[in-house]
Amino acid sequence: MPPIDDSAQDKVNTCPRQTPVKGRGASYNPANRFAHQVSTAFDDGWDSIEEDPERPRTLAIREKPRTIISTNQSPDIPFDQSINPYRGCEHGCIYCYARPSHAYWDMSPGLDFETRIIVKQGAADLLRRRFDQPDYVVKPIFIGANTDPYQPLEIREQITRELIEVMVEYQHPFSMISKSQLVLRDLDLLAPMAEAGLFSMAISVTTLDNNLKRILEPRTTSGAKRLAAIASLTAAGIPVTLLAAPMIPCINDQELESIMAAGREAGARRCRYILLRLPLEISELFQGWLNNHFPDRADKVMSIIRQSRGGKDYDSAFGRRMTGTGQFAALLQQRWQIASRRLGFEDSDDRFLLDTSRFKRRNQQLGLF
Repeated sequence: MPPIDDSAQDKVNTCPRQTPVKGRGASYNPANRFAHQVSTAFDDGWDSIEEDPERPRTLAIREKPRTIISTNQSPDIPFDQSINPYRGCEHGCIYCYARPSHAYWDMSPGLDFETRIIVKQGAADLLRRRFDQPDYVVKPIFIGANTDPYQPLEIREQITRELIEVMVEYQHPFSMISKSQLVLRDLDLLAPMAEAGLFSMAISVTTLDNNLKRILEPRTTSGAKRLAAIASLTAAGIPVTLLAAPMIPCINDQELESIMAAGREAGARRCRYILLRLPLEISELFQGWLNNHFPDRADKVMSIIRQSRGGKDYDSAFGRRMTGTGQFAALLQQRWQIASRRLGFEDSDDRFLLDTSRFKRRNQQLGLF
């Protein structure tokens, strides 16, 4: 393990300990970076019928978006187009890199991100209209790049399933990523698409330790259930990538090889990993989480992270933001490479080849009859 950089110690414990909130990753709401005013809640002595602050409820906020497909130009990400059925995520993963996006809607990246979920109503119809436009160019679409398409609200809302139905209708190639076993609900749609070369899946496994999972990503399914999902998807003929992410120094990085071995045994064909990323408000939230749950090693964790990020909490530069730099990052990559070869994971880029030739607009479909 790399030595602690003593020069970084004065930057570590800047976040006070907070009382953990049961069933949630964040323990408070830091002000979002766009707020011109910041308010602090206090008890004025009046009786209140508001929800219990120790068990905040999830609120679904309905939105009717004007567009549904986002485009990507980052060389670090293996897709050009993406769809996120939801903004915010009830899973509550404390490390989630999408948390800062909640500030754009005047909400906090903290508890708001996991309790105030924006549901994109009419997403399927919007996607149909985009596919029917003559200027639309077919490229594989990635569903769930920011927030999990199979978070708990999907059981009721079914926005993700409706989007998949559009993909089937138009024979449009797509991929998804999730931490949830709920993906198995849609095997009736996904398996035929995979057989036609139109679908692939990624399952993220962060830890096999349920005690760590309960505090790190509290509303996700267990690592064992995610492995079972990989096995079921594989048995249905769906190519699966295992994502061991994020790897957090001194928290779960020691599990890398065991996660990879379990994922390979379950049937995953490829494996990738990502080093913990702490952009913007996530750094404050994560450090608060460390001080809550691992105060004995918080300084060490942050020191190694900073050594892996050029002395900062985060380095956003393309080519190194996913893997980091320095001694720890190099060792982590070497461990992944050795385990990948030993376990027989496919050695190729992140893109399963998906067929774009089957795509048919509605007017083309009508012309067949």
